[in-house]
Amino acid sequence: MIPVEEFQHHAAEWLAANREHAPRDYGAICPPELVGHGRVWQRRIHDAGFAGIHWPVEHGGRGLTPEHNAVWQLECARAGVPAVLNMVGLVLAGGAVLMYGSDDQKREQLRPTVTGERVWCQLFSEPGAGSDLGSLSTRAERDGDAFVVNGQKVWCSGGRVSEWGILMARTDPSAPKHQGISFFLCPMDLPGVEVRPLRQMTGESEFDEVFFTDVRLPAEHLLGPLHGGWQVGMSVLTNERGHIGTSVIGLERRLAQMTALSEGRELGAVERQELTALLSHGTALKAMAQRQGPIASTAASLLKLGITEMMFDVAMLRGDLAGAGALLDGPDSLGILAAPGGRIAGGTSQVQRNIIGERLLGLPREPRTS
Repeated sequence: MIPVEEFQHHAAEWLAANREHAPRDYGAICPPELVGHGRVWQRRIHDAGFAGIHWPVEHGGRGLTPEHNAVWQLECARAGVPAVLNMVGLVLAGGAVLMYGSDDQKREQLRPTVTGERVWCQLFSEPGAGSDLGSLSTRAERDGDAFVVNGQKVWCSGGRVSEWGILMARTDPSAPKHQGISFFLCPMDLPGVEVRPLRQMTGESEFDEVFFTDVRLPAEHLLGPLHGGWQVGMSVLTNERGHIGTSVIGLERRLAQMTALSEGRELGAVERQELTALLSHGTALKAMAQRQGPIASTAASLLKLGITEMMFDVAMLRGDLAGAGALLDGPDSLGILAAPGGRIAGGTSQVQRNIIGERLLGLPREPRTS
């Protein structure tokens, strides 16, 4: 097996020679308008041996280790290019199939996913079940060789451009809420599946809502045990966490952007103090990320919460510095409108505080209403 250091050097050299072919670094989720470019990039990195790095060779991977995959992500962050086409497909869906899929499911799903032929979306959150995913109400009722699915999903990234989705639905309404859920692999072109773009207050439509009306989902698309979908979903979400190295690089870039806010401006004493406090906060978060090491823990909630709140405050400060210009259409006003979304995406700030309080500080659990 190729040593990690040698693999990392090879990855850095390849990226330097090929970064011009990459789409902009859009992060974990490929925007709908870049999916075509993202597919081409995914195929290129697969052909070069940098996709599915820790997946088995028989399913299109390299058969290397998670450490090899981590340094690939690190070098992509340094180069400013996406490490994968789409995190939902290459991390969540792929990870779920690798852990829980039958041999047939692995043969059908993994290779077209790792080559970029198959794009996935996540069908978890609902209007009444976002952070409290155990309260989802979308139902999948067994009817012969199929499950009949009815319900609604929301905040679905890339639903309109995905061929498949990973779906969590309630299959036993009488069971305790975390025990009556199943996990499915769902073709997005089945009759009764309707995808509608969600218009945000920024004017963009980054997300979709998905409606299921008497959708007949073949029973062979059940992944893992019947009524055992909560375990499947949670193991997938916690097994693949963001690597600390890429978080540090992202933080360094944010700090550089924050520092640039003072360039060409005469800042007052209050504004200088606000910017200094934000830079100090960001530097402390960077130090915490570096101390944590390569294995993520509940301390990752501290990092997520800290960055979210810091970037919200940065957006507000940018608006203050822009003055009346922040009322006009432009990057400053767009930043203000988009900033609250960070407190929701990737686990709400309230949920992060609960995790920190209960799991890190050992405080009493929040009272449950059901």
